[in-house]
Amino acid sequence: MWCVLYGISQNKSMAVDYDGLVYNRNTMIRLISGTVIETSGNTLIIETPSGVGYMVAVTHRLIALPGEMIRLYTHLVVRETALDLYGFLNREDLDLFELLLTISGVGPKSALQIMDQADRQLIVEAVAAEDPLHLTKLSSISKKTAEKIILGLKDKIDTTIIPTTPVRGTIYQDAFDTLVTLGYNPQSVRQVLDTIGSHDTTSSLVSEALRQLS
Repeated sequence: MWCVLYGISQNKSMAVDYDGLVYNRNTMIRLISGTVIETSGNTLIIETPSGVGYMVAVTHRLIALPGEMIRLYTHLVVRETALDLYGFLNREDLDLFELLLTISGVGPKSALQIMDQADRQLIVEAVAAEDPLHLTKLSSISKKTAEKIILGLKDKIDTTIIPTTPVRGTIYQDAFDTLVTLGYNPQSVRQVLDTIGSHDTTSSLVSEALRQLS
């Protein structure tokens, strides 16, 4: 199987669609589509049309159930003892994942963990503002890691991965600070606030968030 995949990867300049997978010269396996057979932690087993199952590491944000059809953009990591696939629902998240890999000391598992702790919008906002504190406050990412991300990506962020959703404002920030002060987990707070529509006051936003957190 390795020889077949490697041959397609190295000898074709155009992407090739085969057995629910897309290959190209630079990344080997770039996309996988099929049926979710099994989920375990942050991994999915995806069966392609030929019946071959591939294990793909994903963030905990990606929710998929056995029996569902899924299509993931992938990054393949070749190690001495294994071939590891990392999958994302959209190309923008894959682009960010690969940008994180350009940072010194950040490997695939670390990059995936960062994207588990902070969504793309939050990371891009923090990098654009060159504000590691913004990233640390709204996620469980450490100050040291946040500073590394800002330094490593500030000259690399492409406008194509900047989200179109509005930048979080003062009401959001104040509500976040209030809820964290009350003892709620920062990551849980951010996830709830992100699902709530805009509010005119901090108190109304906090009240709505408390209803969802309780």
